[in-house]
Amino acid sequence: MAGVSSCMKYSMFIFNFLFWVCGSVILGVSVWIRVSKDAQEEVDIDSSLFAGVDLLIAVGSIIMVLGFLGCCGAIKESRCMLLLFFIGLLLILILQVTGGILGAIYRPQVETSLNKTLLETVHLLQNSTEEAKVFQEKFHKFERTHQCCGVLTGPADWGQNFKNPVGNSRACACEIENPLPDLCIMYDNTYVYKKPCREVIVEYISSHLLTIMGIAFGLAVIEILGLGFSMSLYCQIQRK
Repeated sequence: MAGVSSCMKYSMFIFNFLFWVCGSVILGVSVWIRVSKDAQEEVDIDSSLFAGVDLLIAVGSIIMVLGFLGCCGAIKESRCMLLLFFIGLLLILILQVTGGILGAIYRPQVETSLNKTLLETVHLLQNSTEEAKVFQEKFHKFERTHQCCGVLTGPADWGQNFKNPVGNSRACACEIENPLPDLCIMYDNTYVYKKPCREVIVEYISSHLLTIMGIAFGLAVIEILGLGFSMSLYCQIQRK
């Protein structure tokens, strides 16, 4: 053990043990959601979101493997394991940076895709098929919860369906005793919410993007620390 710092060695072990625990939690919860019908109902997830759950399973597995390599490499002073850990962590960091750059470059295309999706939503609001009616009921609940109306322009997005009741009330109905001008406006002899739901959706996406960016930055800092620990310990073992 001469030449290898015990402090560095056990700091590397603790760091990677926590890394491994995080991976285990992500993997365990993701697998539980993926295979348990009760879990899917509890977190309100449907088959369209399984791709995201599968991605979390992959992420959890990779973190577990890297954490295992880091722990064993530190305790056993294995240069091979430390090198594999360093390479794996470096690749993840490069992918994160690449993803951020591509996200910034293709932001206009993402906004175009969002607008296209919202336009398809408008068509569903104006349709009269059974599938459209199911969607309209869900969207009406969204309007009531977030106090918004329509998708792009307001109540006009509902077309002729605006005159038809959705559930126990009318689409976009401003269900407030004394509606404020900033919140509700008069449309077709009915007080409706003034703000289109597109604004709510964009605000939601923007706020979550900030959260994702914060998490990505925090992970990048942790990954850089891991790279530093592993390379320092690798060099000490090589000089031993």
